[in-house]
Amino acid sequence: MRSIILAIQFLTIIPVRPVGDVTEKDIARCTAFFPVVGALQGILLLVAAVTMNAIFPADIISAFIIAAAILTNGGFHLDGLADSFDAIAVKSSGNAVSDRERRLAVMKDSSTGAIGVVAVVTVILFKFALLRNVLSFPATPVVLSVIFLMPVFSKWTMVPAIHHGKSARNSGLGRILIDDSSSWQVFIAAVLAVLFFGIILAALPAGYSGLQALLFFSLLPAGYFLALTTVAFCAWRFGGLTGDTLGALSELSEILYLTGSFIWLRHSI
Repeated sequence: MRSIILAIQFLTIIPVRPVGDVTEKDIARCTAFFPVVGALQGILLLVAAVTMNAIFPADIISAFIIAAAILTNGGFHLDGLADSFDAIAVKSSGNAVSDRERRLAVMKDSSTGAIGVVAVVTVILFKFALLRNVLSFPATPVVLSVIFLMPVFSKWTMVPAIHHGKSARNSGLGRILIDDSSSWQVFIAAVLAVLFFGIILAALPAGYSGLQALLFFSLLPAGYFLALTTVAFCAWRFGGLTGDTLGALSELSEILYLTGSFIWLRHSI
């Protein structure tokens, strides 16, 4: 329970605090329960979608779902996305070490540049368009399950990235999560993600084959591959991961998830 509370505290604005002193190992262990935090956020998104379905069209519902997702995590991930893309945009001087230091400095700067703003706007537009098309299907338990699982997927993708990556900095919360990560945390997070994704099995109408559910489950290894790709890219560009790049991964993974979900819904439901 302590690890779950720490995960909620790390990923959301929900005002919870664990009892007693918190060690670095306590903080690192909480990554195993990132999918649980995603499920809590997914419930909020699901409530918003169900409540508004009888009143508003799909466009407005999509906007409210995105707003609810941003509000529940305090916009931290979007901030990380903006900072990461501002840093990526730094032109190379020919000196790899100097370039990495400059990019990390830009990432740490509290101001947001034009590239960061463009990245945020583009990601939100993609999410809106994809959610709008997902909601174009009848509001069946399957479609509602897809909405619920969106933050579960994005929180899951951060866990393998944390485990396989290295910290770009010698200090900060990101370093604690990365340096003390273990394969057990990835395993627990994977089991939890699979269990939550199993909701799709219960939501599928009678007569649907297990192959259709298996195709949906293939999104999880796709998220793992995205995490590994992010680790490799950040090692090349920044010398490792930061809290900002993990936030960017979370945002981009939701685009991957919604794209895959829409394709799956179109051909399976």
